[in-house]
Amino acid sequence: MNVNFIDNMVYIYTSGTTGLPKAAIIKHSRAFFAATGMGDMIGLTTSDIVYDPLPLYHTAGGILGVGQALFAGIPTVIRRKFSATQYWSDCIKYGCTAGQYIGEICRYLLNMPEKPEDSQHKLRIMFGNGLRPTIWEEFQKRFNVPKISEFYGSTEGNANIINIDGKVGAVGFVSVLFPAVYPVALLKVDEETREIVRDSNGLCIRCKPGEAGEFIGKIIQNDPIRDFHGYADQNATKKKVVKDVFKKGDFAFLSGDILVMDDEGYLYFKDRTGDTFRWKGENVSTIEVENIISRVTGLSDVIVYGVEVPGTEGRAGMAAILDREDALDLEHLYDGMAKSLASYARPLFIRTVKEMEMTGTFKLKKVTVQKEGFNINIIKDKVFFLDVKKRAYIPLTTDIYNKIISGEMRL
Repeated sequence: MNVNFIDNMVYIYTSGTTGLPKAAIIKHSRAFFAATGMGDMIGLTTSDIVYDPLPLYHTAGGILGVGQALFAGIPTVIRRKFSATQYWSDCIKYGCTAGQYIGEICRYLLNMPEKPEDSQHKLRIMFGNGLRPTIWEEFQKRFNVPKISEFYGSTEGNANIINIDGKVGAVGFVSVLFPAVYPVALLKVDEETREIVRDSNGLCIRCKPGEAGEFIGKIIQNDPIRDFHGYADQNATKKKVVKDVFKKGDFAFLSGDILVMDDEGYLYFKDRTGDTFRWKGENVSTIEVENIISRVTGLSDVIVYGVEVPGTEGRAGMAAILDREDALDLEHLYDGMAKSLASYARPLFIRTVKEMEMTGTFKLKKVTVQKEGFNINIIKDKVFFLDVKKRAYIPLTTDIYNKIISGEMRL
């Protein structure tokens, strides 16, 4: 069988930024240039040894990690499962000089008791995505990592950027003097609907420095990095493409993520526009969770969204359930979700409401409940918290709330 550069290599399932998990098409060319491009950007050579403790079904671990060995001949150490207690001892044992992470990994490592191995490794660089700005410098100082390269991207997308000079908190950089050199941009979106805003000519509007907008990548057909190969589901592919961006007839990939650029051209992650949030290093499809809650409870009006929790990466899951008759059985809900959802996808907070706001197109509105989060000081509805040890939802009391906010209770 003859295989060439433009053939499909693998399908990687991803939650994306809207809808249910989708099978993203990864061609040989994309995998090759993604891996070698990453290695070149951060200066990896065959004298390096990469430590890759990430799942190989993720792009980060399976392509950006082991791809260094497959495509560039760089020795790469893989581990069956990430271990916070063994990360540094593994790096020492195998003489690793470059280490991979996702945001949760950095927090897990930082939460471990200090030990001599913390700084006895030979890592000269760590690269990954999701490292929170609030722990960046503390992490780098404690573990004596000379350089951290944070990147931004998605499995299927063509809008990928990287921060190669260690600017704290930045996920990438685009020249403000020559923006056309790298075909990515931030587009203005409606704050409430998150729809792309257009000018009087029907074209999209670029964000100015300091303005948050949706990150997009111009689609250049037959370019291994700039093209968008989409998903196995063509309808899902169409939803990720916007037409007439900066001129009539051009196309761009919609990342579904809100970023903001500073005056120097550094970009910072702000939020996700779609029906997905990230928790415990995994993307959670709100539509999938909503469907399961509706099926388990028999209550059709359910909103699932992510809420920020101090001291944690990503957003914890929360569900608002319309329950006018007080018919919700929390024990039955927990049992149903335990059977159908991975632990990271189960909402940590449940809010029961008597009314729900709707948009003009009869869609349930998330804006208000999402802004209120799980703050029981402003929420008048009943709120419940998932006690993992008890395997049950219990009332979110003031005492529990304060312990979560202060960090005394870790989620």
